[in-house]
Amino acid sequence: MTNTTEWISRSVSRLRSAAPAAEKASKAPAPRSTHERLQATLRRGNEALSPRALRRLLADLQEVVAPQVSEIEGGRRAQAVAAWYAGAEPEERRDMWLLLCEQFAPDATRFQSARQRYEAAAGTADEGQAEISLRRALVSPRTRLMQRFAVFPEGMRFLVDLRAELLPQLKSDKRLVALDADLEHLFSTWFDVAFLELRRLSWDSPASLIEKLIKYEAVHDIRSWADLKNRLDSDRRCYGFFHPRLPNEPLIFVEVALVDHISSSITPLLDEAAAPADLKKATTAIFYSISNTQPGLRGVSFGDSLIKHVVETLTAEFPRLRTFATLSPIPGFRAWLGKNAGAMLERLDDKRRAELGRALGAEPPQAAQLLAAADKALELDARSPVRQALLECAACYLGRELQDGKPVDAVARFHLGNGARVERLNWAGDPSAKGMKQSYGLMVNYLYDLKRIDKHRSLLAQGKIPVSNDIDSLCRV
Repeated sequence: MTNTTEWISRSVSRLRSAAPAAEKASKAPAPRSTHERLQATLRRGNEALSPRALRRLLADLQEVVAPQVSEIEGGRRAQAVAAWYAGAEPEERRDMWLLLCEQFAPDATRFQSARQRYEAAAGTADEGQAEISLRRALVSPRTRLMQRFAVFPEGMRFLVDLRAELLPQLKSDKRLVALDADLEHLFSTWFDVAFLELRRLSWDSPASLIEKLIKYEAVHDIRSWADLKNRLDSDRRCYGFFHPRLPNEPLIFVEVALVDHISSSITPLLDEAAAPADLKKATTAIFYSISNTQPGLRGVSFGDSLIKHVVETLTAEFPRLRTFATLSPIPGFRAWLGKNAGAMLERLDDKRRAELGRALGAEPPQAAQLLAAADKALELDARSPVRQALLECAACYLGRELQDGKPVDAVARFHLGNGARVERLNWAGDPSAKGMKQSYGLMVNYLYDLKRIDKHRSLLAQGKIPVSNDIDSLCRV
């Protein structure tokens, strides 16, 4: 009875202490929509623009897409809004995003009516016209407004940068997702590969363009001008996709080494003192770095087309090339193993578990001990059971692990989605601090077998990751 009384007393006490906080939270007003703010007189709380300033900005945006305004004049007015935006504070910019989302949405009544007409016309001679009306009803004023921003010379740059700024805010404010969706849809059309130009970047390219390579390199940091010159040497190629409205900005670029075998380590490829390879003996193109440069174009895929175009260009220049492969990082492996080491140990048979336990100094081996030993991966010899275990874990990570039908590793997702297969794991392929942090120094070759790209894509669509026999054997242990 006493215990029951004490429990009730503690519970009531906690409820009383929590009540003021809950009451305070419940009194916190929800953010006002732009519809409410436009009707108000005074700003409230943390609102950036006053109702008056918000109405003025809305009027400026409406003038951009006014029916009587030409494309050129609309572009000029959009440019004036962009100039205001450039000088605005982050929260003021957010208010403009909200106006775009809430004040330039599709007409719900018009859409509902068009949908009903389309459903009624299904299977009749009027179905085609009803579909056209439905499509037009789905086009929001927001889309037309964004198209006007693309008219002035720096308009495309403005929209790409706007989306880059918008993307990190989507999780915290779902009201912004419609604007993001419209921008992604427009970009997927405007940046279609048919409108892109493949250009080779060399040491003779303009300095401003070469500096962009240093700025945007996302896989292996360029440490110096000597490092950059090495990557642009005679046995190397670097190509980028360019858009006519962003002529001096590579949207994505790839660095290629021309060699006589599939590379197993990034170290010799980045060795500034190494002599250039003999191009007459080159049979293999190694894609060792692919970098997207524009965060605002997330979701717009260039990689597949870039690799295809580069393969065609290289084959025309070097007819002896027969093998096209990558030397790629495994950025998600370390984090994955940290969560799954225990499960991987449970898959071992008694003999393997005992061998690993002896190597780790504890039987049966535990996940924490395996992870601790993995931190010293570069010290392990070729016959080490710990080394073998890490290779098997990496093979399973790359060759078996799927999430929503796609490989869990971001780089694997990219290359396997483009039709490559997991070819070979490379121990100590990247012994740098970054390589150790990502994957205990492991790297992987993805092979682009040009005759089997469609087959590999088909396998992936069926939930089967295409792998070589070596990788498959490691996965089966």
